[in-house]
Amino acid sequence: MPRLIVLNGPPACGKSTLARRYADDRPLTLNLDIDRVRGLLGAWQDDAAKAGRLARDLAVSAARTHLTAGHDVIVPQYLGRTDFLRRLEALAERTGAEFHEIVLLDTKENALRRFADRTRAAAEPEHVEAAETLRRSGGRDHLAEMYDRIVAVVAERPRAKVVRTDAGQISEAYQGLLAALG
Repeated sequence: MPRLIVLNGPPACGKSTLARRYADDRPLTLNLDIDRVRGLLGAWQDDAAKAGRLARDLAVSAARTHLTAGHDVIVPQYLGRTDFLRRLEALAERTGAEFHEIVLLDTKENALRRFADRTRAAAEPEHVEAAETLRRSGGRDHLAEMYDRIVAVVAERPRAKVVRTDAGQISEAYQGLLAALG
């Protein structure tokens, strides 16, 4: 049975890293990074909200196709509201896939520090975009609010499994992800 796995969590907590590793370990798994899908849309920055909605629609279509073909899909995405989570959960049900909601969390202070460290390193174009977007929307205070929203989502969704992450402890976080998947 294919799995639809949502890796949620604040920025810089390891979602993309763990999703890549999971997909690398399981041939034909789709690592469905919605930020990358959004980046495929021309001039998406001109209407970021509309581009985000379109990217999510495209992601749901791609996930449906892949799950129907019998393959896993992993979605590394910050989701501070539950509407898209519910949409993905319904998709899993319609396609007969297992649904797994995993939330990667470090302490709030560590999460803020990790984002600042990642921004300084700026290794991936998506990280540069995320830093610029965050700067425009309120910087560190906005990031702290994003963290609080994730904690509220966890409280609202009791089936979500929390995996604690620590900076630089990728193997341990990956083992936590695998354990949460059962």
